[in-house]
Amino acid sequence: MSAEKNDPVVVIGLGRFGSSLAIELMRRGTEVLAIDNRPKVVQSLSGQLTHVVAADSTDIEALRQLGVGEFSRGVVAIGSDLEASILTTSLLVELEVADIWAKAVSRQHGRILERIGAKHIVLPEHDMGERVAHLVSGRMLDYMEIDSNFALVKTRPPHEYVGVPLGETRLRRKHGVTIVCVKAPDQEFTYADAQTVLQYGDIIVVAGPVDRVERFAELP
Repeated sequence: MSAEKNDPVVVIGLGRFGSSLAIELMRRGTEVLAIDNRPKVVQSLSGQLTHVVAADSTDIEALRQLGVGEFSRGVVAIGSDLEASILTTSLLVELEVADIWAKAVSRQHGRILERIGAKHIVLPEHDMGERVAHLVSGRMLDYMEIDSNFALVKTRPPHEYVGVPLGETRLRRKHGVTIVCVKAPDQEFTYADAQTVLQYGDIIVVAGPVDRVERFAELP
């Protein structure tokens, strides 16, 4: 059975990543069962999470008693204990949780989790490091890679594109990127179209292949 957007989620491992994920999912209206093997951690989160329990996620009987096999989506957010991460992921596969997300601390760890059956691998430290590197090294205000070679970048408009309707700039032909939306000072973001005229002080969101959006963001 495929997972639906509003299906409940089981989150296993309540370190910094797992706890913030569980809290954010609840804030968005998703029912969450949060599990950690440390009673003190569970107790500290009991006021923020509706369903949070102390249990050993490497014990399949404990997972069965908690009804984990009834979930279609699960997140294994265990980071430092590789053995527990791998075993917990394998148990979710055995319990037929259809859509498994797993945190990995290295690409090798991630490959093992994928082979076991995790459908999505999350490398929080690597992904954040890569994002910050893009921001530190250039003029970008924000950066999000949405595929292996496609990204969204928040930046300021290059001088040559200020004061000219976007439809007249041949931007995509020249640079291979698209300006998706624009935000004037003290205004909300709005979609950009052919009639949009950029001004100094605007913030723009640009989409395109990674190398092209990086070059575009460096234009003076």
